[in-house]
Amino acid sequence: MKISVVIPVYNEVNTISEVIRRVRDVGIEKEIIVVDDCSADGTKELLQGFKEDGIKVFFHDKNRGKGAALSTGFKHATGDALIIQDADLEYDPREYPRLLRPILEEGADVVYGSRFLNKNSLLSCRRLFHFTHLFGNKFLNFLVNLLFGTKITDMETCYKLIKRDALKKINLTAQGFEMEPEITVKLIKKGFRIHEVPISYRPRGYREGKKISWRDGFMAVFVILKHRLEREG
Repeated sequence: MKISVVIPVYNEVNTISEVIRRVRDVGIEKEIIVVDDCSADGTKELLQGFKEDGIKVFFHDKNRGKGAALSTGFKHATGDALIIQDADLEYDPREYPRLLRPILEEGADVVYGSRFLNKNSLLSCRRLFHFTHLFGNKFLNFLVNLLFGTKITDMETCYKLIKRDALKKINLTAQGFEMEPEITVKLIKKGFRIHEVPISYRPRGYREGKKISWRDGFMAVFVILKHRLEREG
């Protein structure tokens, strides 16, 4: 099974090369798709120098948001399944085989890597996350589970591994971080069960460059409620 690893990147000049190296070193069949969302810190210039086989790089001419970058990556992906990889070293690509196992062995269509199913990752989140960030994550999971009858523990995880055929069945329109809940609720409404596996996680703080904020949390709530009320997924 060929995996398309989609990496949206914005102002990550200090980490993007290492992320690509770690993804490249994972021993599975894959292609790497990097989408630069009009970085202004040297990331764009660095990526312009990448000319390796198996790595495709695309550039936005203006900053449009993580969701828009993901949509660009999805459009150019050719793998049997796609996985999202952030560019900030919080997630470990060596865990791709763990995420693939439910697809290869159990016939799953969608697998999420849950930070909250891993005791060490959960402790890291509690120690390093601002309280409002951790509470926001928990609340969004609660809201989705309440409204859609699911038992998801980590909707906001970066690691979403989705079969290409499943992804084709949902129409994604989000431009920013609200892409995370949009993907989740639309998959649920199409009848896909979301499998979860525990993953490791090394959260970074806002001083290190973390970009998501409380405003994104409010937008996520709006997206969840909006799609719960809509008939079409």
